[in-house]
Amino acid sequence: MSGALDGVLVISIEQAVAAPYCAARLADAGARVIKVERPEGDFARAYDQHLRGESAYFVFLNRGKESVCLDFKRAEDLALLHRLIARADVLIQNLAPGAAARAGFGAAEMRARHPRLITVDISGYGDFGPYRERRAYDLLVQAESGLASITGSSHAPGRVGISATDIGTGMYAHAAVLEALLARGHTGQGRHIDVSLFSSMAEWMAIPLMSWEYDAYDWPRLGLTHPFIAPYGVYPTGDDVPILISIQNDKEWARLCSGVLERPDMITDPRFASGVARNAIRDETNAIVAAVFRRHTWDTITAKLEAAQIAYARVSSVRDLASHPQVRRTTIATESGEVSLPALAATVDGRVQPLGKVPALGEHTEKIRAEFAA
Repeated sequence: MSGALDGVLVISIEQAVAAPYCAARLADAGARVIKVERPEGDFARAYDQHLRGESAYFVFLNRGKESVCLDFKRAEDLALLHRLIARADVLIQNLAPGAAARAGFGAAEMRARHPRLITVDISGYGDFGPYRERRAYDLLVQAESGLASITGSSHAPGRVGISATDIGTGMYAHAAVLEALLARGHTGQGRHIDVSLFSSMAEWMAIPLMSWEYDAYDWPRLGLTHPFIAPYGVYPTGDDVPILISIQNDKEWARLCSGVLERPDMITDPRFASGVARNAIRDETNAIVAAVFRRHTWDTITAKLEAAQIAYARVSSVRDLASHPQVRRTTIATESGEVSLPALAATVDGRVQPLGKVPALGEHTEKIRAEFAA
């Protein structure tokens, strides 16, 4: 399958998660991505050893790239980097604040030299404000942005279990690069993109923030439920299978009452007839639903939910996901052999996007030195 970004050269001076995720998505679309690593390598290579001794983090984030090891303190390596940038369409970096500029390849200088270049700086807090020099990592920003305060249970804040801040920031950067490439096709000019972990999560927090600022609503931590919607939560069956249901509107509530709860009287009962009313007495609403679910097995209650066209889900474990019938898979080639993983979320014309090989540390250094020789 030919890629939409065939012919696009991306130089990514990257580590960890956010920038590598952005660059991986560009590689997925056909861009040539040269990953610039320090001599000791991207530290994500050592995050874990779950894939036959390789890092699951690194494998997922670095498919389809070439790896070159450079030491910017060496004049010849810095000169090579500048030759790479001179031919690049996109330059991505997520070094410590100010490090790229101090090393001689900051975005402002590179854009001045190469007007068609698209530069992307990914940082913890962005290029403005009192925190702009502060280092940051995923969980720190989950805490600083308020995300942790609305995640977890009533007992304590919680962490979103995956690197949501990093991946979300990488997704924003990826989308901005695609916009910049489209814009350059019209204007001939590149642009500078700044994306921060904090700004990404601040945008995600818009609804809780507006609710607080305009109505003093303090968004609660409710675990697997919702602050505005009831019933919306986990209701175990008689054979102890946790089922999560979500009633989004009054038509769904009517179907639930008639087809599952066998309580048609609750459809017009003013205490339950609207979403606002049900949520105002959410404990009573949830107790009625929970009692009915406890009287049924998984098989019988899901048959009723299906017949009533009620959305539901099993609260699955990672082990459950491994054998889930809805998971569409693909593979990535690594030094240790092929690795199976979920396919990219979006298909193109019904086809699963193939993913490129994960590079060994410095695998392409000599080839790239020869190709981009002075």
